[in-house]
Amino acid sequence: MDAQALQQLEGLCETLYNSSNETERQQAQEQLLSLQSSAEYIPRCQYILDNSHSSYALFVAANALTKLITQFWNNFTVTERVDVRNYVLSYLASQGPQLPDFVATSLIQLVCRITKLGWFDDAQHRELVEEVDKFLHANVEYCIVGLRILNQLVEELNLPTSGRTLTLHRKTAVSFRDLCLFRIFQISLSTLQQVKCRQFTNAAPQQEVKIAEHALNLATRCLSFDFIGTNPDESAEDVGTIQAPNTWRSVVQDPATMTLLLDFYKNTQPPSSSQALQSVILLSSVRRSLFSTDKERAAFLQQLVTAIRDILQTEQGLNYQENYHEFCRLLGRLKANYQLCELVRTEGFTEWCDLAAAFTVRSFQQWQWFSNSIHYLLGLWGRLIAAIPYVPHVPQQPSSTSSSSSRNGGSSSSGVNYREKMQRCVLQVVQSYIKCMIESVEVVAHSDGSLDDPLDDEGSLKEQLERLPVICLFQYSSVASYLMSFLDPIMNAYQEKILKDPSSHRTAQQSPEAAREMIVLDGQLTWLVYMVGAIIGGHTSEIHSASSSGDGGATSQEAIDANLASRCLMLAQGLNVRAQQTGGAGPCSPRLELALVYFFQAFRKMYACEMPQTLSMSSVSMAAAAVRMDGGGAMMKAKGYQTVYDLIGLGDQVAVTNIIVIKVGNNLKHWGKNEEVIARTLHLFLEMTMGIGTAKVLLSLDTVQYLLQHHTPEHFPFLAVPANSRHRTSFHATLARLILSVVDERTAAAFEAFMEPILQVLSQLQSTPDIRTEDAKQAIIGACRDLRGITAATQNRKAYCALFELLYPQHFPVFVRAAEVWFDAPEVTTALLKFMQEFVYNKAQRLMFDQSSPNGILLFREASRVLVAYGSRVLQHPFRSDVYKEKYKGIAISLNVLTCALSGNYVNFGVFALYEDPALDDALKIALQMALSIPFQEILAFPKLSKAYFAFFEVLFRNHIPAALSLPTPVFLHVIQAQHEGLQSVDTLLSAQCASTIDYLATYFFQNKAKPDRPPIRALRAHLQAQPDMIFTLLSTLFTQLLFGSVNHWAITRPILSLMLASEEDFNAYKEHMISTQPSPENQVRLREEFMRLCADLQRNLEPSNRERMGQKLTVFRVAVSQFLTS
Repeated sequence: MDAQALQQLEGLCETLYNSSNETERQQAQEQLLSLQSSAEYIPRCQYILDNSHSSYALFVAANALTKLITQFWNNFTVTERVDVRNYVLSYLASQGPQLPDFVATSLIQLVCRITKLGWFDDAQHRELVEEVDKFLHANVEYCIVGLRILNQLVEELNLPTSGRTLTLHRKTAVSFRDLCLFRIFQISLSTLQQVKCRQFTNAAPQQEVKIAEHALNLATRCLSFDFIGTNPDESAEDVGTIQAPNTWRSVVQDPATMTLLLDFYKNTQPPSSSQALQSVILLSSVRRSLFSTDKERAAFLQQLVTAIRDILQTEQGLNYQENYHEFCRLLGRLKANYQLCELVRTEGFTEWCDLAAAFTVRSFQQWQWFSNSIHYLLGLWGRLIAAIPYVPHVPQQPSSTSSSSSRNGGSSSSGVNYREKMQRCVLQVVQSYIKCMIESVEVVAHSDGSLDDPLDDEGSLKEQLERLPVICLFQYSSVASYLMSFLDPIMNAYQEKILKDPSSHRTAQQSPEAAREMIVLDGQLTWLVYMVGAIIGGHTSEIHSASSSGDGGATSQEAIDANLASRCLMLAQGLNVRAQQTGGAGPCSPRLELALVYFFQAFRKMYACEMPQTLSMSSVSMAAAAVRMDGGGAMMKAKGYQTVYDLIGLGDQVAVTNIIVIKVGNNLKHWGKNEEVIARTLHLFLEMTMGIGTAKVLLSLDTVQYLLQHHTPEHFPFLAVPANSRHRTSFHATLARLILSVVDERTAAAFEAFMEPILQVLSQLQSTPDIRTEDAKQAIIGACRDLRGITAATQNRKAYCALFELLYPQHFPVFVRAAEVWFDAPEVTTALLKFMQEFVYNKAQRLMFDQSSPNGILLFREASRVLVAYGSRVLQHPFRSDVYKEKYKGIAISLNVLTCALSGNYVNFGVFALYEDPALDDALKIALQMALSIPFQEILAFPKLSKAYFAFFEVLFRNHIPAALSLPTPVFLHVIQAQHEGLQSVDTLLSAQCASTIDYLATYFFQNKAKPDRPPIRALRAHLQAQPDMIFTLLSTLFTQLLFGSVNHWAITRPILSLMLASEEDFNAYKEHMISTQPSPENQVRLREEFMRLCADLQRNLEPSNRERMGQKLTVFRVAVSQFLTS
């Protein structure tokens, strides 16, 4: 690169980042991306860094270097890797403080990436912390750069890198943890101490703030490091136990560490203060066994509780929202990491309880600012309450004030029973939460949109409802009374102003005040219904034991449940009546409907998951025996259910179920344009059909019969809404499951009547000359989605055969026509092909036709016709904008259809060749054309496509390998190369599928290589002559995955044996190559001995017993070799 080329590149960078013309920006981006295409561009990137004055050009060069190093890492020697690292470090040393932040960040990331990838290559990579020390001890600006490098280094070593195995990542992370992490943590603390003592000479206040921010970030990253490889989710907000090594003990136990972090919280502002609290949260979560004695842990806890109590008393820093949120997190973590008996023993615990309760109440009252923090406080009190039954009476340490009063003869706080204290605090907290959430509705309604409604924050609402039951059930009677003091008047007002007045919705449209009043009543009822549902659905045996001692036991609990549930059921009943009177006009808000669905699910979970069954005389003795076996638990449970329904006063369990089903029907009828209400209602309906003995009861209800007889868009408009198209499938699956779950003499007739509307649509489509119309399009989509759901509900042979006979042969031509006419409409082909996939899927052996039946063959022929009609056209059709939606998605589903059909074991495929039927050949041909038409990089870019692609080839090589071998040599080698790439995938399922595909190929070659006259073997030998190292390459990759990968080792061992037997020459060549790569003669000797042990007593067959034996030997080989092998 010369000066002119550099100037041109800088112009492209300026265009990319500053031009308002989208076309120019796209063209500039395409040209600049060429810098990332080959390792040969590394000198060019270095030239840009050395000579350019454009920050955008520097950024592009730094990014390109990072991409190139990562992608072409194996192309560099160890010396070259170290040279690039040293170059970038030197560049940062000379230019770092002057670089824009985004350029410096990119270069720092490059240094850390090289350090991680080359960690075991050279000792210099493991000495980066010592190199950064030079930055830290230079001037203030370089100190900031050094802290940024350490921050990025910890983050880089903590997170897996794409394309690297998890095993290698953990090996590197553990080495970094043992060698460097504690040293870096000490650097962060010492830097904070320097800032605190103002030891940075000539540092401006703004620079000191930056240093403190970076040091606090560094401390947080060190404490949140995945020490033992167990952090399941890096994005999770809640931290688990911090598994710090024993070497950290002295620093963690030292009171000065926490004092330092707390001082920064008290004396700084966000983000430094909130970051300091994050570090305190992590520090408080260290594992119990890190402390040398219980006394040390108790002292640590005392310091933490005292600090929290001081903050609660002074409210220092809590005027900042970031600090407030982190402080709530700290409170939530306190009980999660310490037992209640430990907390009770701390000095001033009762005072701490009072302060925490008052703080929680204030937080609820200020919900506008801290709605995302409320669930942490609910979690704190929930954990405290849940632990009470397990804590014996523990004498408490007095607070400082109570100690002095006891010395003066007054009563000590240690005499206060902490259980009574908790009862008072919890009741105060619960009542405040209920009151504040109900009052929030009116505040939001009068804010004219300036305040966010807590009911609209689904994530926060879910978190709160999950934590609410524990604290409510602790004093259930008192809480329920308080809850009903709101519920009854609001219900009465709602009844009078809305439910009894059919014209209320028109009044609300004319009067803003009336509309606001309706909104407030709706919102308040929504909160109350959610709370009742959460409480009833949150019962556990632990909570029962805690509440029974103070509130009268289980009987009292059932009475309270019945009181609360009856209100919600009466509300649902009132809405049902109103819907019938008004024809659905003016329904309540969708949020109230969702709350009722939530309540129904919770109520069913506790009291309606089983339906009462009438026992025949022959089963009475069996039921009695069952009662004796479970100690009468089932009978007591049934008696408890009946008690609840008696107290509810709306009839027995069937009558209550009918109320719920009517609400389900009304939701489906009147809420068609609200996708969320439809989705959750259908989910509730599905749950209802899956209970024990529910199908027969549900079928006896008029509403369910109405659904079965009128499941068309004319009666349920949601079926005609395009956004609900996928819900058609679940709706019809639920209805079909209901019919088919009860087997009697009426089932066949009921199923045929249920299918009649869909069959009429298919008949109309078949008689329509032109189906390239919008009406025909929607009819095809709807019919396919409906049929897919019905097919999914056929769980046995009888049910499937009934469906098959209704569709074949009369209606299958419609599907072929749809594929021919609408091949370019993804919404049609997706619905059609997914139906075909479900229809040919032999789930639960449902496609087992009679021995003399040709139905299996006929079914495959129809599936083949659909695939050929679609595939032959879509391959010739150019995509318009979205290649995945318009082409790849349909191809993926088509491959899935053929995969299911080929692996279903219900077709004798030899029949097609015997009778010269082209159905099989045509299907395989079009499937191969579709699969091979997609560039391999595109296949890997789309997970669903790659899954379908590799599953198809696995089945092809398993059952139809002659068809695969008959491919032209370049095409066949492309397929094998794809399997080779898939072997190295981090997706264990994909790698296992590729391993199986290779095993089928090697097994076929081994078993048939003595028969050279067979055409498939001649074709395979021709392929091997074109690429003689194919088996060698596959063996090399399989052994690499076995020794260094994190894939399923059992799946990897199968093709290794078959390849070894298929070509012993290639195995011996690989063995010698592997031995030659070891640098020391000792390793070479040891590796040769391990290979000899592996091959000792090797039998030349692929019987299951021999495969099992070889798998065990390969596992032993892996363990032994990994002790000394150098990669």
